[in-house]
Amino acid sequence: MDKKEKSCGAVVVRQTEKGPEVLLIRHNAGHWAFPKGHVEAGETETQTAAREIREETGLQVDIDTAFRTVTTYSPAPGVVKDVVYFIGRRPKGEIHPQLSEVNAVEWAPLADAPARITYESDRQVLAAAAPHL
Repeated sequence: MDKKEKSCGAVVVRQTEKGPEVLLIRHNAGHWAFPKGHVEAGETETQTAAREIREETGLQVDIDTAFRTVTTYSPAPGVVKDVVYFIGRRPKGEIHPQLSEVNAVEWAPLADAPARITYESDRQVLAAAAPHL
């Protein structure tokens, strides 16, 4: 029987004069992706997404549940992981990377973000979210 894991995160967006920008983080493992993390006991999906964004980046965001998508993969033999993504809007605060997990945080123009993202599944999440940004 496979072990089930669940994480939640968001495609965090801010509007600029040049158009939308997406928040990307480089995990200490070296890949570029969106902020996300494991659901803790008693948390809703949106609470997890907001907490993980705050922990990994220092930013507070409004979670937009009008967009919700799930990716499923196997991070290790015998493990199946679902990752639920929302959109994070109106980021507030200063970026402070959580250095125990994240070694870089950057804003990328929406048009440039797919080339920065490491995994195809995350590029697909961005493509699905783009019409909502």
